[in-house]
Amino acid sequence: MSPRNNVLLIFLICAAPIALGTAAWFFGWGTGKTGNYGELLEPRRLEGGAFQRLRGKWVLVTFDPAACGPECENKLYTVRQVRRAQGANAERIERLWLVTGGGRPRPALLAALEGSQVEPAKAVEEAAFPGARAEHIYLVDPLGNLMMRYPRAPEPARMIKDLERLLKVSRIG
Repeated sequence: MSPRNNVLLIFLICAAPIALGTAAWFFGWGTGKTGNYGELLEPRRLEGGAFQRLRGKWVLVTFDPAACGPECENKLYTVRQVRRAQGANAERIERLWLVTGGGRPRPALLAALEGSQVEPAKAVEEAAFPGARAEHIYLVDPLGNLMMRYPRAPEPARMIKDLERLLKVSRIG
C-alpha cells in the first residue's frame, strides 16, 4: 500500500464514527427508549412543611385517601419494598403518604408502614403535582424538586433499578 492510501484509510477510519453518528441522528435511527423506567417531569420546586423537613433525602410521594383500599395498600407496600431493596442506601430515601380528603388511616395500616411519613395533603401541595395524583408514585430529589413519576402499580424491579442508578450517581441526599 502506498503512503497516500494509508493516510486515506486512517482518515476514513477516524471519520466513520462521526458520519455514522450524524446519519443516525438525522434519520432517527436508534431505539427511542430512555434508560429510565419512570416518567421524567419538568422539575419544579416544592415548598411546604413536609418537603422542607425532608430536604436532603430522596422522597417517594403517594397521594391516597385515608380509607385506603387494596390498590392503595399495594402501592404503599411497593414503595416500602423498593426502599428496602436499596440496602445501605435505603437511609437516603424517605416515604411520604399525603392523605387526601381528610380522615385518618386505620392504625393497622399505619403500623404496617413502619417509618413512612403520613401527613394530610394540602391544596398547595396537591396543585404542584401534575396529573391524577392517586394514579402515580412521585419522586422528589434531595433539593426539593419534583422530578419523576411512576405508575400506580409499577414494576418493582424496574423502579429499584432506577433508584439504584440515581443513588449511585447522586452526590447529594
